[in-house]
Amino acid sequence: MSGPYAFILPLVTGKPREKREPGMSEKSIDIQTRRNAFKKLLKKAACCKINMLYFLSLDFARLERELTLQEKIDYISYKFFQHLKYNLNIFTPETFSEKIQWLKIFYENPLLTTCADKYRVREYAAEKIGADTLIPLTGVYDSPDEIDFDTLPERFALKVNWGSGQNIICRDKKTFNMQEAKNKLRKWLQKESNHYYHSFEVSYKNIVPKIICEQYIEQLDGKLLDYKFFCFNGKVEYIQVDFDRHTNHTRSLYSRKWEKMNFILKFAQQIEFIPRPECFEKMVEFAERLAQDFLFVRVDLYNISTKIYFGEMTFYPGSGMEAFFPQEWDGKFGELLILPR
Repeated sequence: MSGPYAFILPLVTGKPREKREPGMSEKSIDIQTRRNAFKKLLKKAACCKINMLYFLSLDFARLERELTLQEKIDYISYKFFQHLKYNLNIFTPETFSEKIQWLKIFYENPLLTTCADKYRVREYAAEKIGADTLIPLTGVYDSPDEIDFDTLPERFALKVNWGSGQNIICRDKKTFNMQEAKNKLRKWLQKESNHYYHSFEVSYKNIVPKIICEQYIEQLDGKLLDYKFFCFNGKVEYIQVDFDRHTNHTRSLYSRKWEKMNFILKFAQQIEFIPRPECFEKMVEFAERLAQDFLFVRVDLYNISTKIYFGEMTFYPGSGMEAFFPQEWDGKFGELLILPR
């Protein structure tokens, strides 16, 4: 056995992978740490219907071949339990998290690939809400080696079109590490970075990977709030706002009437109340126009002064594995998402 789980076999058999000799204390500690981690995983797996070693075999196979429908369901079921601590019912889903898994496996819509692609979605957004909502594009590249950093503005944003969180923000070219950025981008263009292979988010599967460079935008206070509109069957129901995503990540959720909600979705709740965006009603209108072709989508928009910018469209937020607290809200969100019979 090779790859990221190469240590599994010696841990199961009890045989050390390599002899512990004097001066190898760090390796010894590393092996023991991995043994302990493996025991914890086995303990968790005992509560799940899916055998852990079977899951690991699928984890190896997912990049080498197309898994069968049952294998995909098994793979997702295991990850689902690890994140949310209850067993997935994918055939008669009730909670929001379960219904997102159903959408991954059973929902087909030719627009999914177009709208999950951060480059191609620009044409769709321009048609639906106007080209003036698009963040100006500086360049499009097939490889990081094609990027001429000397010609880029002092501030910019680099993104991989099939990524989630795969963004590089340059606020000052004088301190920007060009080689580090190229290395990250090169890694993010590899097949294993496609989110389809992580938990079968089918909207990403057939995206042709590219790098896009966008103009840097921010509010007058130097921040950039990202308003995420949860659209169920074409209608905005809730709005999520995230803060300090790369330091102390907190999050608030608001109703369609901009009432702050008293529940948590994965990250701790932001205490501060955020005033309703100046262009809120127009943002809702734009989000619903973009969402009208889908059962569910989260539409991300920015509001800078009186200007609305389109961000992206996300069909499986957090891969449908972000925990609600209290858990009853998983069910309440699920009631809003009506799936076809």
